[in-house]
Amino acid sequence: MDIFGNKSPDTSCKNRKPSKKTDELEFSFVVENEEIGQRLEEEVSSDKSFRIPKYIAIILFVILFAKLFMSQIIYGKVADDLAKGNKIRPRVLEATRGVVYDSSGSWLARNVPAFDLAVFPSDLPKNKQQRMDIYQKLSEICGIDSAEIQKTAEANGLLSFDSVVIKANITREESLLYEEKIAGLPGVEVAKRSSREYSNTPGLSHVLGYTGLISQEDIEKFPNRRLSDWLGKSGLELQYEENLHGTDGVEQIEVDSKGNVERVLVDKDNKEPVAGDSLTLYINKDLQQNVANFLANGLEEAKKITGDDTIKSGVAVVMDPNTGGVLSLVSLPSYDNNLFANGISNNEYQSLINDESKPMFNRATYGKYPPGSIIKPLMAVAGLAEGSLQRNTAFDTPPEIRVGDFVFPDWKDHGVTDIETAIAESNNIFFYGIGGGFDKIKGLGINKIKEWWKKFGLGRKSGIDLPGEATGLLPDPEWKEETVGESWYLGNTYHVSIGQGDLLVTPIQMLKMVSAVANGGKLVAPQIVKKISDANGNVVKEFMPRVENESVASSDIIETVRRGMRKTVTMGSARSLNDLPVTVAGKTGTAQFFGNQKTHAWFECFAPYDNPEVAVVVLVEGGGGGHEVAVPIARNILEYYFAQKH
Repeated sequence: MDIFGNKSPDTSCKNRKPSKKTDELEFSFVVENEEIGQRLEEEVSSDKSFRIPKYIAIILFVILFAKLFMSQIIYGKVADDLAKGNKIRPRVLEATRGVVYDSSGSWLARNVPAFDLAVFPSDLPKNKQQRMDIYQKLSEICGIDSAEIQKTAEANGLLSFDSVVIKANITREESLLYEEKIAGLPGVEVAKRSSREYSNTPGLSHVLGYTGLISQEDIEKFPNRRLSDWLGKSGLELQYEENLHGTDGVEQIEVDSKGNVERVLVDKDNKEPVAGDSLTLYINKDLQQNVANFLANGLEEAKKITGDDTIKSGVAVVMDPNTGGVLSLVSLPSYDNNLFANGISNNEYQSLINDESKPMFNRATYGKYPPGSIIKPLMAVAGLAEGSLQRNTAFDTPPEIRVGDFVFPDWKDHGVTDIETAIAESNNIFFYGIGGGFDKIKGLGINKIKEWWKKFGLGRKSGIDLPGEATGLLPDPEWKEETVGESWYLGNTYHVSIGQGDLLVTPIQMLKMVSAVANGGKLVAPQIVKKISDANGNVVKEFMPRVENESVASSDIIETVRRGMRKTVTMGSARSLNDLPVTVAGKTGTAQFFGNQKTHAWFECFAPYDNPEVAVVVLVEGGGGGHEVAVPIARNILEYYFAQKH
């Protein structure tokens, strides 16, 4: 029966009549079925080996389909926009600059919104004439020559994705006006960023410094910075640039053919900015302001005392002698660092640098002056330590010493004097003897004197955390031969022994020196920044005292010199401090300087005498006598400081 239910004909061999044709057909059928069977067996036997490439093909097909789907559906809009002239480029997310705080937490430098007129070179037209038209339009808008705009915009090539500032620190009103006028100009925008605002506390500009737009010289120092970056140019802003700056972020954006942002894209390379670290200083804002006022008033008083109206310059520095923490640093005249934060004009800048009083010059760290008699405590330590004299050594000190035709005078006949009284009365003859020899004293000689200058930190940078610093000058026979072409004489040794001659120091060096005497002999580097904290307030680094020498001399020698400095207040040239509620020890100085009959007024001191908390150095350039001019300034500083503490 066939598949439809019909009875099948008998096809058995016994009922069939054999024929040639039938045999041929039968043979053909058998052969075909055998071939088919053989093929089926081969396919079945190879099924396992066939599965692996089949699965790979399926996987490849799925991936291809997914990519096709993403390109057509997910990124279809981006592709369409790019076809219309849109671009995808990175946009920098500016890191917030760290804040600077005083010791009480009051801000000294912070961030405020600012606006710049900027271009993105990569978004400018490729056609040169079209670019020139844009530069001309910008020139008409902001008043900058079009050639200068072109030079600035194309300084780093036309492929740069970094924005380039054409005009910095435009006002809010200007930004709104510019945005209206630049509408439709490809590659041009008003960029918002943060700018610095500085406290108006007097005398802080030399400490804080200022920020400015990056220069070619800056790029060599900071090769990873952008052409639109603002960074520290002086003061702490420069010294701690790497800490304050933070790390910029980035995001991928799509812009249209005119440079307008269409949207921010999700991208694996996007990253958030990391804010810069903040600084907390040892400096106290209120103390700084009062020290600046006391110094300014002292300069005016010096004019009255000397009759010299040209007196304009001075320094007052206050430090904790135990930690090296700088509590106040004032150099006058000063300047307004907000002028730089807001983009100083060329006229304003030229006015500052051409000012004869040099307001941008930090006299505390860069000023080099003969120290006069404030070097005598150091000379006393050296003489005692080297055995040139003993604590009880005393001899008659006449009003002058004659060496051949040369006269080395003193301001009076002191009579028989010991070391403590010599310090208190500022006895020149006694210290001529310590340096070059006289009467019972052999004298140290210039080479040994120079060793002791160096032990107290003279002749090198003080180590204060401010960029750049003068080292001063420590003269010796080799220096004189090379510089002047003359030999070194005994008179040269006499001069430097009382802080005259060619010896030059900075006020911060002398503060470091007197602090070593105050604290018992420990040489500590001055430090302005107390700690560094991240944006969350976590302390990143706390500065410990940087002790350069645990003991420059034995404690008994230092104590002898301290007693002499105390007598300067009780019986010497600083007696006006004797009625203060705190015990003070100090040394006055009146230093002559070459080419001028004027003298610098110096005073160094520390208080309280038994357990010093502060060391103070005051200098008034050309101010006359230290006891008349510098001591009253120091008195006001000490009076204010201890009144606030108690």
